[in-house]
Amino acid sequence: MPTGVHLRDARQQLFDAAERVLLRDGPNALTSRAVTDEAGCAKGVLHRHFADFDAFLVDLVLGQAAQIETQASALRAAAGTGTVAGNLTGALSTLFGPVPMAILPLITFRDELRARLRRARPGGGMAILAEATTAISAYLADERDRGRIAADADVSALTLSIVGGGHLLLTGDDPGPPAVGTFVTAVIADAVRRRPA
Repeated sequence: MPTGVHLRDARQQLFDAAERVLLRDGPNALTSRAVTDEAGCAKGVLHRHFADFDAFLVDLVLGQAAQIETQASALRAAAGTGTVAGNLTGALSTLFGPVPMAILPLITFRDELRARLRRARPGGGMAILAEATTAISAYLADERDRGRIAADADVSALTLSIVGGGHLLLTGDDPGPPAVGTFVTAVIADAVRRRPA
């Protein structure tokens, strides 16, 4: 690879390349060489910006977690509009999009990455799931405060059911919005049905 090629925003180009490798070839194919080859740069470029490959991966994961935090704000802003099931269905499809779903196995199987994420932020070992859980929980609490779900609804249990079930549902092939919507509607049915008039 030529080393004299100038990269604008090299860090972002490396992150974008890593996402393409993850989506195309899976987490096992994600190596520093695969990333730099995909970005079209010398391997030294990655090491000029990051102490090592795990440091690069930490920033990649935390960047995805930050994007989920932004998406969480949009979900909270939707409270009181549309339907609860519709808002949650859209959120699950976004929060558990292709890149976050490709990153989760990477975190699961790279011990050093998990350890560094834990040092970088509380609950960081599973930063993406933690952000998704926080987003869903805050949204459900907002909807409960607005009376759109039952006042006595167990937001923690609903959150775990939605996040855990949604993650499992979206792990394989994309089931599509109808299947996600059916799942979400079933999970929240009792809380929505019992809400005060």
